[in-house]
Amino acid sequence: MQVNVSARHGHLKPEDQAIIVEKVEKVRRLFDRINAIEVTVDLEHLDKPTVEINVSAEHSHDFVATTQSTTVISALDLTIGKVEQQIRKHKEKVTEHKATGVKHAGGSEV
Repeated sequence: MQVNVSARHGHLKPEDQAIIVEKVEKVRRLFDRINAIEVTVDLEHLDKPTVEINVSAEHSHDFVATTQSTTVISALDLTIGKVEQQIRKHKEKVTEHKATGVKHAGGSEV
């Protein structure tokens, strides 16, 4: 799995990049088919940096979330929460679709 971190309108400290990579890699535990994660930090407004996460997965659409906050790390945490919610919802759809069988077709219990 690839993790790409880039910054717009400024530069990130190496420590911040390491924290971002460490936190974003935890998203992998939710869904096994993740190919790549791209994190873009927009530092145009220093008082409210924007973090965008784009997660690419096999046989699925991309999961994208964007958040603005007072610091880069807090924006990252909020954005990770949004992406995790999207992944969980997608995973529920996929597993529910396969889980319904003849046993659970709505027959009466005896």
